[in-house]
Amino acid sequence: MDANDALRRYLEQRRELGESELVLDSLSVEEAMKLLGAATGGSKKSAKAPTSTDWRAAVRAAGGAPEARPSLGTSVPPEVLEEVPTLAPRAAAVPATAVHVPSTQTPSAPMVALKDVPTGLIVSGASRALADDIAAKLASIEEIAATVAKCTRCPLYATAKNPVPGTGNPNADFMIVGEAPGANEDEQGVPFVGQAGQLLTKIIGAINLTRDDVFIVNVLKHRPPGNRNPLPEEVQACSPYLVRQIELIRPKVILALGTFAAQTLLETKNTIGKLRGQIHRYYGVPLIVTYHPAALLRNPAWKRPTWEDVQLARRILDQ
Repeated sequence: MDANDALRRYLEQRRELGESELVLDSLSVEEAMKLLGAATGGSKKSAKAPTSTDWRAAVRAAGGAPEARPSLGTSVPPEVLEEVPTLAPRAAAVPATAVHVPSTQTPSAPMVALKDVPTGLIVSGASRALADDIAAKLASIEEIAATVAKCTRCPLYATAKNPVPGTGNPNADFMIVGEAPGANEDEQGVPFVGQAGQLLTKIIGAINLTRDDVFIVNVLKHRPPGNRNPLPEEVQACSPYLVRQIELIRPKVILALGTFAAQTLLETKNTIGKLRGQIHRYYGVPLIVTYHPAALLRNPAWKRPTWEDVQLARRILDQ
């Protein structure tokens, strides 16, 4: 695969995840394309243009070595930057063991004070009023699970094997919200048990938490066929359960994984790139947005910002 194909595949993956804007380190897409000999003006690739499966390496070899973007205030341990197969096709399986999550024991640079982290969106008001919804009357996490098991609000119940209401500590201070169950989750009725789930377990372990310490849930409680994106009516049907789960658990911090979780909770159409790196508020609860673990398996370059986001969430929990 040459550099142009690698860059094209990378851009397609970003678009699949709902990104409409893109930052390639400190370069614009046009600058990166020019360095790769693929400027939009129809210029042909130089005979010396590098062949690589990693656009970053190709850009560096072409003479464009952008300065490192400043992090949130913490240095990233070397383990975060270890490469796994980059720009792998979506259908290709990437062994979860190939993705390394750093230990919190690695020394880091001084972090930005929490008070200096940008304030994000604040969600509050009447949109949460669900007094007429049956979910608002459910008194416990167990009651929600039982209700989800019988739910027919949207057609997903008819194609799913098992409901996936959520799992973990019902008194957790740290709550993780994902998008929807996948094939493994549908088989077991538990969220995040596939490859992405194994990576998530390592991520929360890196901040000295276990799955027993947190509560993990998805916006949708049944698997969309073929792992397709959730439909608006499905999100609307399932959202009351998620709202009630947050009300009952009363976490000190919420970590939203991926576009659909972030956009649903924050009631916005903004992309992950615009939402991460800030402290949002969901009815008073600090909410941090980061990439979905499944996205990290396809795009290892996102491990650095994800590590920063997860560390920020941990710091909020500790304050």
